[in-house]
Amino acid sequence: MTKKIVISIIVILLLILAVGGFFYWWNHRQIRGSVDDFVIKETSEGKIIENKKAGLTIKAPEGWEVKKMNIGEGLVSLNSSDATIELKEEKVVLPIQLGCLIQTNVIYKKATLNEIRDEVLYNHYFLGAKIDNFVDINIKNLTAIKNNLETEKYGSQTGAYLPYGNKVYSFYLFWGPNDKENCDQVFNKFLESVSIR
Repeated sequence: MTKKIVISIIVILLLILAVGGFFYWWNHRQIRGSVDDFVIKETSEGKIIENKKAGLTIKAPEGWEVKKMNIGEGLVSLNSSDATIELKEEKVVLPIQLGCLIQTNVIYKKATLNEIRDEVLYNHYFLGAKIDNFVDINIKNLTAIKNNLETEKYGSQTGAYLPYGNKVYSFYLFWGPNDKENCDQVFNKFLESVSIR
């Protein structure tokens, strides 16, 4: 009789551990993004890029081309109509020679602004990049950081990084040698259109 009670208690404990383990895994599993998370909509106000999973909505600059790219956890590439964009194996070949290019993606991880700074510095160090200081910016009343960098091989770019919740939203601007001023203006207006919920 006591053997049956002991066995019953062990079975119940194993069931509790199994159910608890399942819920722990469910709540702590790694979330990843996909290019399929991005939807490009043609509206009367222009092209709108949405990623409901990430809570992201952006308005594309007027007249720009928008393309989803299956890189990493998904990427959206936007370019001005005058941009000369070369693709190799579905990736943009840098530097671009003319016009403006903006790329945006979402990485599902929790990070502070300091951790993002360190990661950007580390990643670009190996490219031999000359990096300007980071500046704090606001994107819809959320604190983000922005910096410029220059490399001999890949040209110049501006990066803006916004950590929010368990996500890091990244926005990159690339420009042709004579297009920096115009591209900067468009990029700043683009960042103003970003909505995160």
